Amino acid sequence: MRSLCLLSVLCLTGVSLADKNVLVLLENLTIKETHSIYFKNMVDAGYELTYKVADDATLNIKKYGEFLYDHLVIFSPTVEEFGGNLGVETLTDFIDNGGNLLIAGNSNLGEALREIASEVGFEADEEGTAVIDHLNYDSKDDGKHTLVIADPKNLIKSDKITGGVTAPLLYRGVGLLVDQENPLVLEILTGSSTSYSHNPDLPIKEFPHAVGKQTVLIAGLQARNNARVVFAGSLEFFSDEFFTAKVSPVGGESVDSGNRELAMAVSDWCFKQSGVLRVESISHHREGEENTPNFYTIKEQAVYTIVVKELVNGEWVAFDGTDMQMEFVRIDPFVRVTMENKGGKGEMVANFKVPDTYGVYQFKVNYHRVGLTRLYTTNQISVIPLRHDQYERFISSAYPYYASAFSMMAGVCVFSLVFLHYKEEEVKKKTE
Repeated sequence: MRSLCLLSVLCLTGVSLADKNVLVLLENLTIKETHSIYFKNMVDAGYELTYKVADDATLNIKKYGEFLYDHLVIFSPTVEEFGGNLGVETLTDFIDNGGNLLIAGNSNLGEALREIASEVGFEADEEGTAVIDHLNYDSKDDGKHTLVIADPKNLIKSDKITGGVTAPLLYRGVGLLVDQENPLVLEILTGSSTSYSHNPDLPIKEFPHAVGKQTVLIAGLQARNNARVVFAGSLEFFSDEFFTAKVSPVGGESVDSGNRELAMAVSDWCFKQSGVLRVESISHHREGEENTPNFYTIKEQAVYTIVVKELVNGEWVAFDGTDMQMEFVRIDPFVRVTMENKGGKGEMVANFKVPDTYGVYQFKVNYHRVGLTRLYTTNQISVIPLRHDQYERFISSAYPYYASAFSMMAGVCVFSLVFLHYKEEEVKKKTE
């Protein structure tokens, strides 16, 4: 009875415990203590955490062809090779199957994490390098200006990812570069225009790996299958020290850091607890009717309705977007219309006129916005020409032809009457 009640609660909330099964790979067990606040917040949010050392010989995330975990957290920056059967190929396969990955590195990034980064469109700077900013650093810095204060204005413009953090952030770690030609990569947090990435103990003889806002501190990826990856160049970003620290810029006032809020917001986004959309139902019909037809006739008025829900705080609520479009496609879109959000239930409605070209069409919705999962649906339908008894009679543009036809008929009638009833007078012969 107790298990039945628990199942009912899970069905009502729309959240499954299986969706929060997380494997945490640590450099060593000390990290579990130095990052205890982060892990406690994860547990309080309902995640089930399993801790293992990254080079554990018994490490296994797949059994009988099924992955044992929904999400992976890798807090082992310097690992050169994972233990067990875990490797870069296994992790990319995990992402390809919809798994989510959160990685934190540092200035001594190991080869394993570098390979993973390159697979998902990121590139970390060389070993021993760090992000340096001579103008935006904390007063607790050791003189190398590597304890950087990141401005929240440099966060990606998406509250679904950042949680609307407005407090300054502390960062100490390696700089990243992202593939600008990859449309799936996101620059979640970048450095200021005065930051750069270099080894703080060596003189600068060559142009730095990353300069200015090209220096990415936290990068993200949302794959086409909606799997998410977050790569932070700083493990200390998630530490208790940075969570509870005061940000003290040189010559400025001390304020609480926003690391904790951003870390939890990014984690929830990465593990698909925010910014997730789903389609609840799709329907289409002729205007004035309710049943879905087997086909449409050209020039008919059609109504397309899609109900979209968004996951907010563990519950599915009506999506409030107003920019979702529907396309009526036959190879190319013949109709593209922005749907009206009816509100309350997440109903998106499009009213349109079926094109006057018959063929096989698709109702297509392809909605892709930063911070939200991609929504892609298609429904196929046939469009037929008019039947012989459906064509319009006495078309106004044909009036000249009608007039010419009737005038010809009238002319023939007049000619016939004249021809039939006209009689020529007989000419008398000379003999008469």
